[in-house]
Amino acid sequence: MEFVFPDKGTITVNGAEIGKRERFPEDFRIIIDRSSYIANKTGFQNLEELAMIRGKINDDKIFEEMKNVGFDPRTKQKVKHYSLGMKQKLAIAQAIMEDQQVLILDEPFNALDAERVDRIRNLLFSFKNKGRTILLTSHNQEDINFLCGHVFRINKYKLEPVER
Repeated sequence: MEFVFPDKGTITVNGAEIGKRERFPEDFRIIIDRSSYIANKTGFQNLEELAMIRGKINDDKIFEEMKNVGFDPRTKQKVKHYSLGMKQKLAIAQAIMEDQQVLILDEPFNALDAERVDRIRNLLFSFKNKGRTILLTSHNQEDINFLCGHVFRINKYKLEPVER
């Protein structure tokens, strides 16, 4: 993934100008289309590796968040053998495991079965009710209606507000 910086103007988040000293805001997490993982490790092992970078959470928290998204943290299957749905649940667990205040989610419900979609929707709704900010892209109107307070449509490279 490559970050694109503005051609002009600035982006400031919590007083820090993004693109100068900060490459990405501190309290943000993102789910992108093709998250990368260590193929020969389990999902739990991958999340452990990521958690060690910042040292903010322990294995119990990883275990809890994997269960919250409907993923068995004890599975011994390696990531290289995961289905798209399993990878998506792992990506969501990764995004939420450090209790970030802002989540940027690109089509977070892709490849999930109906039961998991409901589970993740309700989880995200609870985050919203706790004051966390969620920016998401979705082609599913039901996701938008359930989760979004403000809706924008991209039209010819510009964001346009959608009346609701």
